[in-house]
Amino acid sequence: MSDTQDTPTPAETPAEAATEAAPPQSDAERIAALEAELGQMREKWLRAEAEMQNLRSRTKREIEDSRLYAVQKFARDVVETAENLRRGLDSLPPATEDEPELIGKMRGGFEGVERAFVTMLERHGVAKLDAQGQPFDPELHQAMAEQPAPEGMEPGTVIQAWTPAWTLHGRLLKPAMVVVAGK
Repeated sequence: MSDTQDTPTPAETPAEAATEAAPPQSDAERIAALEAELGQMREKWLRAEAEMQNLRSRTKREIEDSRLYAVQKFARDVVETAENLRRGLDSLPPATEDEPELIGKMRGGFEGVERAFVTMLERHGVAKLDAQGQPFDPELHQAMAEQPAPEGMEPGTVIQAWTPAWTLHGRLLKPAMVVVAGK
């Protein structure tokens, strides 16, 4: 194609085509038309600004969520380690007075490690939620069994928690495995 075929002729420009088709306007009509066009452009501009502000807010929120929850899989694995440490401590026989000093020191050391580990998790937004004695909440608890409610306990209350619930910045990481009081 040549350059002459791509460029419009003077009669083909939109402004001239509109003036050729429309009768000449008075100054007042032209001003009114320009003001109407300005109003439309202002409305389009305001809508575009509002859309951009919404996009900025949404993007900021998504970036914050990504930052907060990027470690979710890692945190779930670390929580498993914390639970295994607790299971190991629970499997030790209870402390007795005639227990060798070494066993007592080892138990105390492991309990200290567990406290430091859970504190470190909490510092990074991972929270442990104990379920025992709480009302059953399907958002936080997974019912593994149901037993008749003991005396003085409301049905729907968690009788026993096999594992705690864990959250990451308020979002559920791992539900508590619980036994619920039935009717």
